[in-house]
Amino acid sequence: MPLLPILRYPDPRLYKVAQPVQAIDAPLQALIRDMLATMYDAKGIGLAATQVDQHLRLMVIDISEEHNQPQVLINPELLWASEEHLKGEEGCLSVPGIYDDVERAAEVRVRAQDEHGVAREIEAEGLLAVCIQHELDHLMGKVFVQYLSRLKQSRIKAKLRKQEREAQQQQEA
Repeated sequence: MPLLPILRYPDPRLYKVAQPVQAIDAPLQALIRDMLATMYDAKGIGLAATQVDQHLRLMVIDISEEHNQPQVLINPELLWASEEHLKGEEGCLSVPGIYDDVERAAEVRVRAQDEHGVAREIEAEGLLAVCIQHELDHLMGKVFVQYLSRLKQSRIKAKLRKQEREAQQQQEA
């Protein structure tokens, strides 16, 4: 299972809206396996196909401590979000090393297909609800830093560009 390169903010491909998955076939199964491997390797709890430059309505999630309870959501659709909102710290594999508070619905209900094409509804609260909303945003072409002030967004872009320059300099040395 090859690891996939994760797009980094502010890469414009992160702003593409994902298209529905048309067929649950062998290439999609391979993408799911590669996305799970990539997410686990990067120490993440969620990864949207958009983040690996595959603009399909697909996400993988595993919030378990042991990383042994993967969930695959194909063509996820938000059915309901609670009026109660919670503010909590979020990070993102596409925005490495950056964490900030984002307000999200405390509970959500989504409909999606699993990796076998079986339709199901998921009622989620807490970390799972946050993770689902975060990954749904990616599928809609939105990155969590867009919830932050313009000043914070500018600082994050500058910090990530500096990290990238330093990494390139180390490779050249």
